[in-house]
Amino acid sequence: MKFVLEVTMDEDVSAEDRAGELGRILRYWGGNVRHYALLPGDGSAVYDSEYREVGRWAVEDQAG
Repeated sequence: MKFVLEVTMDEDVSAEDRAGELGRILRYWGGNVRHYALLPGDGSAVYDSEYREVGRWAVEDQAG
């Protein structure tokens, strides 16, 4: 399997704030993936702390 996480960060925000937001997203989704079977086709939108969709994660076939 291949796990793909794609997040678009706002370039108008400081590097420190982007790093903090990305860290929060990684912690949240890192804890949340246990609720999925993690089979090809699984995935979900990823949201920032203001509940704006900023990306998505997905499980793909290894060939993918």
